[in-house]
Formats: sequence, structure tokens, C-alpha cells
Amino acid sequence: MIRRAPLLPALVFMLLVTQVPFLYTLVLSLLSWSRDHPEFGHSFAGLDNFRAVFADDRLRGAVFVTVELTVVVVLLSVLLGLGLALILDRRFPGRGVVRTLLIAPFLIMPMAAALLWKHAFYNAQFGLINGVINAVRGWFGVTAPTGWSILTEHPLLAVAFPLVWQWTPFMMLILLAGLQSQPGDVLEAAKIDGATSWQTFRGITLPHLSQYLQLSVLIGSIYIIQAFDAVYTVTRGVSGTTTLPFAIFETQVNSGDYGVTSAEGVLVVVGTMVVATFALRAASSLFREGDH
Repeated sequence: MIRRAPLLPALVFMLLVTQVPFLYTLVLSLLSWSRDHPEFGHSFAGLDNFRAVFADDRLRGAVFVTVELTVVVVLLSVLLGLGLALILDRRFPGRGVVRTLLIAPFLIMPMAAALLWKHAFYNAQFGLINGVINAVRGWFGVTAPTGWSILTEHPLLAVAFPLVWQWTPFMMLILLAGLQSQPGDVLEAAKIDGATSWQTFRGITLPHLSQYLQLSVLIGSIYIIQAFDAVYTVTRGVSGTTTLPFAIFETQVNSGDYGVTSAEGVLVVVGTMVVATFALRAASSLFREGDH
């Protein structure tokens, strides 16, 4: 107990900055309190705000969009991260520099990353995507610029790509750690027995990476569920790209109803905690396996 006493201030600080705001949000979710009608004050509403949330078609649609976006981003990030991890697991000149460059997108602020993709890639006039399309069209004698835009044709993918770009390095680091923790004697034995690279990967590497993959998916899901910057910056939530965090933002901006907004926030936090619980269990089992 005495050895853990120095950690008490940090524990108290963590409780103050995480649990107190959540408890205050929980209290607000039980009140009827409108920004636009301060003369009515606030009164106890019970579970009426939560009933209003569950009856909101817009919020139910945001749930499906959030799930779709999370699945697309996490799946692409894990697959790309696994491919990059397999490359970086091999020795080659400049591997350290390449690894540093690949990690860089994860260190960029989400809003800055979304702005970069929106203007440098998606812009219909000078964006890289349309520039490549126009160059290919020019090879076939078509000089008229393309009118295609990913923002109008596939808006959810336009939101997903900046997130994939940012989260692939995170997945890569976790999976690279898993690859480098493989027992060398087992790999050597498989090589001596004449196993091909694909057989080794399928029979040894992939089972070894199963928990690392699980951990990557769960941690990535926790953060992608909360993604707000990319939606706000790239599409402003239009064309079927309204996610749960953006729906909460719109509720507060448009209606000014503190109670309903807080109820939506509580439900998102509870859902995230459920996912986080599975992530912590996966992490704990991974660490226990490492101790053995």
C-alpha cells in the first residue's frame, strides 16, 4: 500500500478529469433543459430524454453509418498494416527511415489530415485523384477534364480514407511487434522441414498474430467510433455520412437541448465502454501469454 501511495495523486487526477464530467453528463441526461428557452429553467425528466433518443430516426441512421465506417476503416487499416508489417519484418537498407516515414501519418492531427485529403486529393480542380484520372484520359486522347468527384459519388469512402491513412501505422506497429515476437526456433524448424513461405505464414505466423489482430481491431474500433474530425471536415455529415459523434454535435447546435444531447453522449460512452472491455480483456490475455 505504501509503495502505491505515490500513484494516488495521478489516480485522483484521472478520476477528476474522466469520471466527474461523465457523472455530470449523466445528471444532465435526466433533466429537461433547453438552451433556447432559458426562462423555463431545468426540471427532472427521468428517462424521457433516452426515449426521445431511441425514437429518433436520424440517430438510428447514424448508428448504422458509424458501424459501416468503423468496419471499413478498421478492416482496411488492419490489412494494410499487416502488409506493411510483413515488409518491415524483413531486413533491407533504410528500414529505419522507411519505418519512421510510415509512422508519420499517425502523428498528424486528425483535422489537419482530413483537410489534407479534402483539398490535396479530393479537390475537383487541382486534386491528385482527378489529376491522375485526367492524365490517364489524356493518354487516350480525351482532353475534357473529368467531372467525377469522390465527395459526391462515394462520400463515406471520402471520410474513411483519411482515417485509414492515419490508423494504418498504428495497426502496423502492433502487428510488427507480434511478428518480431515469433519464436525463431519454430520458424527455423519449419524452414528445415521444407515449408513454403505461405505455409509458414498460414500455419505459424497467422495463429501467432491472432491476439495481436484482435487487439488491433478492438482498439481501432474504440477510436473510430468516436471519429468526428474527418466527418466534420470532409462532408459536414451530409450525403449519409452522419456518425454518432456528429449527430450529437448537430443535436446540440440545432436544438440546444442539453438533456437529449447528454443522453446521446451517455449512450455513446456506454457503447464505447463495452467495446473497450473486450479490448482490455484481449490485451490482458496477450500480456499473460507474453509472461509465459
